[in-house]
Amino acid sequence: MSYKDALMKPDPKILVIEDEPQIVRALRTILQARRFQVLAARDGETGLALAAAQLPDIILLDLGLPDMDGTEVCRKLREWTQIPIIILSVRDSEQDKVAALELGADDYLTKPFGIEELIARLGVALRHSAQAGLFSAEPVIGSAALQINFAQHRVTRYGIEVRLTATEFRLLTYMANNAGRMLSHHTIMERVWGPENSDRVEYLRVYIHQLRIKLETDPEHPKHIVNEPGIGYRFFLEP
Repeated sequence: MSYKDALMKPDPKILVIEDEPQIVRALRTILQARRFQVLAARDGETGLALAAAQLPDIILLDLGLPDMDGTEVCRKLREWTQIPIIILSVRDSEQDKVAALELGADDYLTKPFGIEELIARLGVALRHSAQAGLFSAEPVIGSAALQINFAQHRVTRYGIEVRLTATEFRLLTYMANNAGRMLSHHTIMERVWGPENSDRVEYLRVYIHQLRIKLETDPEHPKHIVNEPGIGYRFFLEP
């Protein structure tokens, strides 16, 4: 199947996060010739901002950025979106590849790479994304009472910013992205704290209590984070 056969909408938008101008120029020329829209960022912070503002269909990400490692960009993106991420890097060790994939990258190409191979990988990523319904990923969700900006790591309650720790925000992000679903203690612990801590339910209870104090009108009678006795929790955006 060609990359055109794989595309589920016309002129898909690609964000290139890369600090080498000549590589950006080459990618822009090649991709625009194949009817891709191309956005570019020379550092991680700009790339994260563009991803949130433009919601590209796919991201090409270099690991060696001037302000932060590309794996950190990947981690931050995965806190709020499932936009496909393809790593483009001179790093060719198995350790680097595994680290990027474990942080949420969808594919990894080592520089220098063949253009046709890149186009083929783009087609696969876009096809999988379309099948999974990921084109509608949003960096912000909200209700009248509570708004969560995943891209900016910002939470507001009735318009007033709520200060959360990194772990609190990570926990809230996971639950909000699975709003309405029953999430078991074990599943939440594994996804937020890692498999090695999947049985430390006491951690979860402490952080749930802290989130309720910060987010609920009445923490003793929560409406957002609801307990499922003996099983886990459900998150509701609308009380």
